[in-house]
Amino acid sequence: MSAVTNSLARVVAIANQKGGVGKTTTTINLATALAVIGKRVLVIDLDPQGNASTGLGIPRSDRRVGIYDVLFDNVALEDAAIDSAVPNLSIITSSVDLSGAEIELVGAERREFRLREAVANSALEYDYVLIDCPPALGLLTLNALVASHAVMVPLQCEFYALEGLSHLVRTIERVKRAFNPNLDIHGVVLTMFDKRNNLSDMVAADVRGFFGEKVYDTVIPRNVKVSEAPSHGKPVLIYDMRCPGSQAYIHLAGEVLRREKRLCA
Repeated sequence: MSAVTNSLARVVAIANQKGGVGKTTTTINLATALAVIGKRVLVIDLDPQGNASTGLGIPRSDRRVGIYDVLFDNVALEDAAIDSAVPNLSIITSSVDLSGAEIELVGAERREFRLREAVANSALEYDYVLIDCPPALGLLTLNALVASHAVMVPLQCEFYALEGLSHLVRTIERVKRAFNPNLDIHGVVLTMFDKRNNLSDMVAADVRGFFGEKVYDTVIPRNVKVSEAPSHGKPVLIYDMRCPGSQAYIHLAGEVLRREKRLCA
């Protein structure tokens, strides 16, 4: 089976079929943290809701060409990528057209490989490509998993956090067997952690007991600045770099890079 991509970029899908766990927040803020330290980063907004595009301040009027055009009209990634306000950080936006993509992909030729082939044929030079997946394990998420080297799983520190996670793990294993043998879980990031709540500690302990070293040491706290930032069209690191949420994503970026060195070694 061919490699995931011909480029040097590391492709990471940010995935969890459960909504509201911090996928988009993690995608845009991790991307920003990596860009700030000099890495060239591309975000692919694969969610029809387009929240990553909004969170990086891309107005809908500027989303004329996006990931839908890449998947269905053979538009090259380099022609769809646009610069964000953050240096070193670009994005391929989502649009309302993507809402029907799940149905359109059902009968499409090589439907699982559309995104992987687009990445492999890309002339873009990035260190990281982060894919913000929709909250479902459909054909869009399958395209992301087939195109990626690894998966990052944001997990909310609440009672139902582990519900459905085993299904995601089984899906990743199936994708490895059928389409992408190199795919692995890069790590699980605990989000919306409330240190005043004993439940957060209990959930964190359960997750660490289940996944062991796959869980990042960094936890993302529940923080009002993180929630406010998207309404201003900014990652929280740009909105308020000194807040606890921003500091957590900076630490997470450092941890991701250290883990990357170990994986590459």
